[in-house]
Amino acid sequence: MLGIRRREFITLLGGAAAAWPLAARAQPANRIRRVGVLEGTAADDPESLARIGAFLQGLQELGWTDGRNVRIEYRWGSGNAERIRNSAEELVALVL
Repeated sequence: MLGIRRREFITLLGGAAAAWPLAARAQPANRIRRVGVLEGTAADDPESLARIGAFLQGLQELGWTDGRNVRIEYRWGSGNAERIRNSAEELVALVL
């Protein structure tokens, strides 16, 4: 009887040791991800603000919260092609 318990314990311990690396890999990294948002409109444009609100809600439903596990960088073009181009370059530079 004692031999069976000992074998069960060793089997359980071995199984746990084998599964531990898999569980450790499944844990999300604690680093904060960055997302760039480039809107061609002005920062106070109601439609843009509604789109961003929906975007943030969708991210939150997927477990992403600005300032907690994701940092969102916003740039606004205000209808100016040169400003949009510069803002796009800024956002790309943030991740390089």
